[in-house]
Amino acid sequence: MVAILGAGGVIADELVKELVTRNTEPIRLVSRNPKLLPGAAEAVSADLAVLDDTVRAVSGCRIAFLVVGLKYDVNVWRKLWPPIMRNAIEAAKRAGARLVFFDNVYMYGKVDGSMTEETSFRPCSKKGEIRAEIAGMLLNDMKSGSLTALIARSADFYGPGARTSIPNVLVFDKFATGAKAMWLANDSTKHSLTFAPDAARSLVLLAESETAWNQTWHVPTAAYPPTGKQFIGLAANEFGTRPRYQVLRRPMVWLAGRFDPTVRELYEMLYQYEFDYVFDSTKFTTAFGFQPASYPAGVHRTTEAYRAGASPLQAGTRSV
Repeated sequence: MVAILGAGGVIADELVKELVTRNTEPIRLVSRNPKLLPGAAEAVSADLAVLDDTVRAVSGCRIAFLVVGLKYDVNVWRKLWPPIMRNAIEAAKRAGARLVFFDNVYMYGKVDGSMTEETSFRPCSKKGEIRAEIAGMLLNDMKSGSLTALIARSADFYGPGARTSIPNVLVFDKFATGAKAMWLANDSTKHSLTFAPDAARSLVLLAESETAWNQTWHVPTAAYPPTGKQFIGLAANEFGTRPRYQVLRRPMVWLAGRFDPTVRELYEMLYQYEFDYVFDSTKFTTAFGFQPASYPAGVHRTTEAYRAGASPLQAGTRSV
């Protein structure tokens, strides 16, 4: 059996689809309020910040996928992420399971050039410090040999169902309702974006590969990232509208953050949009011969999902 810790988000939902396609072993969905999806064997309610709950959720499993998406609030992250990681590690050890952690790039901080698996941790944000701490926990156990695990790291993602991702919220949601799109900080810098279905598929490919374990991997992401202006242009073309948009500069985000807590949490991460944000997944694409969705293809598939009326309840992050 495999457990998906943090069920309900877009990556978890796409992961279920991928695992069901392979039809190899039962799937257990785990979150505070999990919903049983087609193809999954069971749904287990658990608070992953509680060790006993996590141990019970992973018991009897061969692999646990940690794909938790917490509320975008640094105080919530500071309180919950360390115990969640500690509990996932301990539960995997007790069950004799392997652990796959779906991570982001906040711990790298501002990077001159491309981000690779060898990029040093130099966080320049509070959220980045937290991500560096929890990644460090897992890396220490991987290095000591006390746990078989891997880290699969993603750039900002977008795609069908990724309703809380920044590209979906600021671009696709706006065009879908006839409104003007938005972009953060600077529309002239390059910004890599991972197509969510590619990320989920890569998690399964990594888990199935004996040689992938005890390493960090960047999930497959199209090379030659577009600027904000170019990405908005692709989306506008798919929606059959003019590429009307507004750039939310740092002072505007600061002001809006006084009234909107989610926007306030974005302020410290604006460096990712003010400077080139280039994510290199060559290690993965070379090892697996994987061709990630191009930006035109990913934007097309996302737009088609909006036209088909993809449920707004499918969010990119859920509480655990």
